[in-house]
Amino acid sequence: MLAALAAESARTTEPAQVAKHIVGVSTSGTICDTAAACVALAKAGKDFAYRGVSMRRSGFNDTGEPSSASYGALHFGRDNTINDNLTEYIGAGDESLASTAAGPPFSSYPTSGSGRKKPAPLKIGGLMPHTGRLAYRSPPRFAAARLAVADVNAAGGVLEQPVEWVDGDDGTDATVAAATVDRFVGLGVQVIIGASSSSVTKAVIPKVVAAGRILISPSSTSDELTTVADNGLFFRTAPADTLQARALADVIMRHGPHSVTILAREDAYGLGLQTNVKANLVAAGMPDTAIDLVSYATTMVDFTAIAARVRTNAPEAVLILGYDETALIVKALFVQKIGTAAALNI
Repeated sequence: MLAALAAESARTTEPAQVAKHIVGVSTSGTICDTAAACVALAKAGKDFAYRGVSMRRSGFNDTGEPSSASYGALHFGRDNTINDNLTEYIGAGDESLASTAAGPPFSSYPTSGSGRKKPAPLKIGGLMPHTGRLAYRSPPRFAAARLAVADVNAAGGVLEQPVEWVDGDDGTDATVAAATVDRFVGLGVQVIIGASSSSVTKAVIPKVVAAGRILISPSSTSDELTTVADNGLFFRTAPADTLQARALADVIMRHGPHSVTILAREDAYGLGLQTNVKANLVAAGMPDTAIDLVSYATTMVDFTAIAARVRTNAPEAVLILGYDETALIVKALFVQKIGTAAALNI
């Protein structure tokens, strides 16, 4: 949605020019939350702020990521089902930190006439995992992207042409993702949605930037990506881990534990978030010595030793920062009877 609206506002599908409008279509002007309403404003050359599901609270900051966010905390009951009555939402960030920089003026172009040069259709490539460890999370993301394309096209498309969706796979693997980026570039894709994991996104940004394409991740949260060299071509609708860390620390402190063990996978996501959560807990008053940091290799499948360490330390809370291996960690903790002798917060 953001890419399509930016292209319509820029009156071109040339990536470098589209990128200059992406922050602006989310920050100021008339609020709109549907493709029909926002595309109409863009076609009319109006100033508007798109408020979709991912960016409901506020727009992008100057670095091209959400300035604020709201996190849902789900509570599992003893019957292994989520108790919807206990779901709560924790805010983080500051809406006032959204960019105030004036975006480029909305361009104008002739709507008819033989002298008009028709721009290339906007092509959106999906760089998310059909395969690999995060493939199980992808169906809703692919569906959402295709729905956005369908909504934009139902509203008239971009520059009077349908937006084209090009499917791809990041494999939850940097090598697979790099090959998909090369294929997208060869097909003339201007905007790439992905990657899914922070480590894969970090790995492909140099290739995407060298090709002069736009990359927008819906789920990469590592705070390392905030300062990555991107030539103004990388954006993300997922808030940085600096915000997620505040929300997690808030949840932990409100439950009142005096000690916590933070288990994290050894990659850009896990280690970065682990460091940020600890910093927030210390700032909230928890002693440094009450926080035990434990990391594990991303290929690990046997968590017996880690669970034993947690048992020995006997923390009052455990925070797990992982992918699907989280289930294996929970089972290993259960074997050590953690969760009966201590509070288990995930």
